[in-house]
Amino acid sequence: MPSSKKTAYELIPQLGKLRDEVLFGDVWEQPELTKRDRSLITVAVLTALYRTDELHGHMKRALDNGVTQDELRGLITHLAFYAGWPCAVNAGRVGLEVFEDD
Repeated sequence: MPSSKKTAYELIPQLGKLRDEVLFGDVWEQPELTKRDRSLITVAVLTALYRTDELHGHMKRALDNGVTQDELRGLITHLAFYAGWPCAVNAGRVGLEVFEDD
C-alpha cells in the first residue's frame, strides 16, 4: 500500500519553490564551482552536521555528478577526524544504502 505521508515540501510549498528556483535553479548553476565540486562540499557538510536524510539524496547526486564511491569513502574517512567518529560512521551507513542502489 502506498504511503500517504506528506512531505515537508507538500506541507510548505514555498520551501519546494525556493529549493527548485533558488538553490538548484540558481546557486547550483553558478560558474565558480562545478556541480561535482558542489556535491563534494555538500556531502562533506551534511556528513559533518549529521544530516542523514539529506545526505542520502546528496550522495546519490554526487555519484550522478561524477564523484566516485572511492572518493566518497575517502571523504568520510577524512571527516572522521574533523567532524567526529559518529558523523563518519553515520555517513558510512548512508553510503552502504546508496552504493547498493547504484
